[in-house]
Amino acid sequence: MNIILTGDRPTGKLHIGHYVGSLRERLNLQNQGDYEKMFIMIADTQALTDNFDNPTKVRENVIEVMLDYLSIGLDPKKVTFFIQSKVSALPELTMYYMNLVTLSRVLRNPTIKSEISLRGYDKDKSVPFGFVNYPISQAADITAFKANIIPVGDDQLPMIEQTREIVRSFNNIYGETLIEPKAHLSDNEVCYRLPGIDGKAKMSKSLNNCIYLSDTEEELKRKVMMMYTDPTHLKVTDPGHVEGNIVFTYLDAFCSDEHFKKYYQEFNNLSELKKQYEKGGIGDMAIKKFLFNILNELLTPIRERRKKYQQNIKYLFDILENGQKEANKYANETLNSVKNAIGINYNEEFLNQQIIKYQQ
Repeated sequence: MNIILTGDRPTGKLHIGHYVGSLRERLNLQNQGDYEKMFIMIADTQALTDNFDNPTKVRENVIEVMLDYLSIGLDPKKVTFFIQSKVSALPELTMYYMNLVTLSRVLRNPTIKSEISLRGYDKDKSVPFGFVNYPISQAADITAFKANIIPVGDDQLPMIEQTREIVRSFNNIYGETLIEPKAHLSDNEVCYRLPGIDGKAKMSKSLNNCIYLSDTEEELKRKVMMMYTDPTHLKVTDPGHVEGNIVFTYLDAFCSDEHFKKYYQEFNNLSELKKQYEKGGIGDMAIKKFLFNILNELLTPIRERRKKYQQNIKYLFDILENGQKEANKYANETLNSVKNAIGINYNEEFLNQQIIKYQQ
């Protein structure tokens, strides 16, 4: 049976880019039930790699992320939730794996290179080592739970590949011990990396271009109405461009034929709407209103569940406490297997061997 592991860094509330990129796939996997265990980690330790000077931000967003998880429908009866820093085996596994990876290999990781550039680090001087160590830490997270399915966005594919390399290196040196994981992506390529409402290549908390799962109806409407569209589409009668038009990118990610029956009955599907927009005769405000209705339909029950869970924060901590016990059990089993494979277990058998050796 499959073991699933995924998670998020608690650096802020989760947004709809997270939803289509990974959260929706987690829900699908949860509801399909074709797995032995499903672990979801709140990666506070990883969040500290570039927020070490603001630990309060990380600590206070743990509950925000947990609220988002429960609000979208992830079920603690089916999923094991835990906080990364509460699983003591993970940093020790990271230490062992660091011996299997060169610094130059880590710095070639496309995700690390992109994040270094995004944050304005000088890769030779100012980048913290904990930050570039992120792929190795992630390999520890994945292998600790023997996870073979990892729901991710496409920006995380280089991280999964690096984990696979570490697993192969470890198994080649010490014997078959670790499980090689596979990434699980959305079927819809548009969902791999949803652009921000400003047209930037990625929706990002740091760029302040997100629609959050917790946004009110008023906040959602304001953000949708200010979205980047087609700068050449000045009049309703002007032909419009769908390619590069963020509103249509979002429609590709979120809308279905059912939405047209509810909110835009002049058309049967998105293909018809696109053709008409390209000919001219449809204003951007009409398209944005359609998108708003779709997103509001998605977010309304999420908002309602969030309000309910906000009334009982202790319940969230109880879920995490129970999850941490389960997570530690799995991770400690893997850690013992790794130490046995390396030969640094120092167990009773080793002690007896040493006694016999020195008595001779």
